[in-house]
Amino acid sequence: MELLIAAAVGGLTAAGVYLMLRQRAFPVILGLSLLSYAVNLFIFASGRVALALPPILDKTQAGYTDPLPQALVLTAIVISFGMTGVIVMMALGSWLHAGDDRIDMTDDDRAAEGQPPRDRTATGDRA
Repeated sequence: MELLIAAAVGGLTAAGVYLMLRQRAFPVILGLSLLSYAVNLFIFASGRVALALPPILDKTQAGYTDPLPQALVLTAIVISFGMTGVIVMMALGSWLHAGDDRIDMTDDDRAAEGQPPRDRTATGDRA
């Protein structure tokens, strides 16, 4: 079981890092999501969830399951869902404004692709 979880964490991390290195906004967002899933799975697995044991101390039970990693993962899921929504809206606004979702596109790159340069007066940038 440990090998399966380790392989899942490694696979999610590798896919997340690969997607984060792309030059488009939406694969970067997917990569961040996969990386957050990998971290959540790692935290959950590090808590050593024991089957059929209560999450509280009880004198009649042989042991207990630590509830802290479960609470941390639940909180991280909610926060990552909210942040993914914010990042998607920022990327969508950028795509609607610029007409492209490239992350590091400069005016030279735009000229090479036959696109007009970005309007710097609308964004407040200085040349």
